[in-house]
Amino acid sequence: MSNVVKYTNIKSKDSCRYDGVALGEVMLRIDPRDIPTARVRDSVRFSQGGGETNVACGLAYTFGLRTAALTALVADPVGENIRNQMREMGVDTSHIIWWNTKNDGSKYSTDGKGSLHNGVNFTYNGAGVLPSDTTYYRANSPATRLQPGDFDWDTLFGNDGARVFNTGGIMTLIGPKTADLAIEAARKAAEHGTFVAADLNYRSKVEPNKNRAREINQKIAPYLGLLVGNDSDMDDAFGYATDVDHSAPFDEWLDAYKETVVRVANDFPNMSLIGTQWRGAHNADLIGWAAALYDTANKTWHVAPVRDNIPIRDRTGGGDSFASGVLGALLHGKDLDTAVNWGAAHGILVQETPGDVTMVTQPIIEAEVKRALAGGGVKATR
Repeated sequence: MSNVVKYTNIKSKDSCRYDGVALGEVMLRIDPRDIPTARVRDSVRFSQGGGETNVACGLAYTFGLRTAALTALVADPVGENIRNQMREMGVDTSHIIWWNTKNDGSKYSTDGKGSLHNGVNFTYNGAGVLPSDTTYYRANSPATRLQPGDFDWDTLFGNDGARVFNTGGIMTLIGPKTADLAIEAARKAAEHGTFVAADLNYRSKVEPNKNRAREINQKIAPYLGLLVGNDSDMDDAFGYATDVDHSAPFDEWLDAYKETVVRVANDFPNMSLIGTQWRGAHNADLIGWAAALYDTANKTWHVAPVRDNIPIRDRTGGGDSFASGVLGALLHGKDLDTAVNWGAAHGILVQETPGDVTMVTQPIIEAEVKRALAGGGVKATR
């Protein structure tokens, strides 16, 4: 599509109210910490998170950018908790669609008995050979009811202005009409000159039918300037298989992934950037980590250094933080080497901190990039 914005033509800060807006689901996350969920009794930790809105949180808190979350919540204490956490990260929550509990027959109304409820998940970190595991309660969340017409895109992308819009594969699959809404949003964003990004982010627990995911992503792909997707998501959710073993080292994986990405770029010339983080999991506590980003116009690759044998605390949010690191660099006017390195650093740091988002600052990102490029160790700061 000729009107899809390239990363080189992202709108100026002065011309827009928002640097980034994200359309997606947001849930209350309950962590049993180091106790499997079935055995937990106390000492749980509460946070909030969602595959798409995590990007808005990262852009706001870590990179100091102006973002908004587009989602839906039930107006009860759980919904208020989620909203308040997002506010603490600097995200504009004024566009959230609130469902009242009066059962008054209006469009966004439910009863007070939980027939429609805010999404909740329990995420156990795992340890050693015992993998991380997440249990979801999202089937009757208000985000699953979102549909075309719920948001005023002409005001948001036109009158207010947004430099970047992002959504992803979780949002498109959680409800009967959420894919239609995401496609509508991407189309309207492109029409208004907003740079559009999406993360394939396939989850079999959301939609076991891979063909449905592929069909949807083939429809949203023509509006994208940035596609984020690892090799498994490219296959499961987009229909582009990568001929490589899942246990392959990074260099071998990258050679195979490059072939896949070039095929995607040829089929969708509107995309100016395609990339992903790479995770080599030794066990639940120890991983390898890297990232790659392809500039389709110049046919050049930008690759972050491999971080080997990195102990982690929380496996959730690495891909979302990679995306927000890349977008954060682009929105700050940085080059693609910086973008992929910010993405890689933000992606590994979120796994060193509890929850879906890092809540670290940009100087910490830059320090981690410097450390990784130099191959240095980690020193305490006192």
